[in-house]
Order: sequence, then C-alpha cells, then structure tokens
Amino acid sequence: MITMYGIKNCDTIKKARNWLDNERVAYNFHDYKVAGVDKAKLEEWVMEHGWETILNRSGTTFKALDAGDKAHIDADKAILLMITNPSMIKRPILDTGRGETIVGFKATTYENALQGVKA
Repeated sequence: MITMYGIKNCDTIKKARNWLDNERVAYNFHDYKVAGVDKAKLEEWVMEHGWETILNRSGTTFKALDAGDKAHIDADKAILLMITNPSMIKRPILDTGRGETIVGFKATTYENALQGVKA
C-alpha cells in the first residue's frame, strides 16, 4: 500500500494529494502533526536519501532555531531535530509500497514511479 507522509495543511501536500486523487491512486495519509513520526522511519529515509534531503532547512521552523541547534548537523542530530519538530521533515515523502520512497512532489516523478498502480 502507498503511504504519503506529511502535514495536512502544506501546499505541496495538497498538490500531491490532488494528483494522486485525480490519477485514482489509492493511498494512506500519515499526518506528522497528528500521528508523529518514529525514529526508525526517519532513519530509513535518511539511509535512503541522506539527512540533507530529508531535513527541510528552508522552512520557518528550521530558520527559527537558534544558531547552536543549526550548527554541526549530522544524521543523528538531524533525526533528533525532526522527531522534536516534524515540520522540519521535507514533504511529502511518498512510500510507494515497492521498497522505495519519493521525497518532494513532481508529477512526472510520481507518474513514472506509480505506473501500473492506478485503481
């Protein structure tokens, strides 16, 4: 089963969900703000994509951190920051159910990755 991870009110999430709905792709939605995110899941994503891709450093939550929290980030520190502040997780993260995840949203990437799974 396909699972989208993100925050309900995020504009990029809305675009990605609209695309999936329009293409009739069935999926579950996991809202970080409601259900949180576990360390093991973050570790998987960081292993697959690197913490630099998973940690959203352009968002207001990250920018609001003090300089000490922003300094000397490595994978472990990034994971702790994201557990504490799920808004710092890049979104959406789409688990295709095929052993891979897609970070962010581009219609062409979704189209290529999800061929053959439309309802």
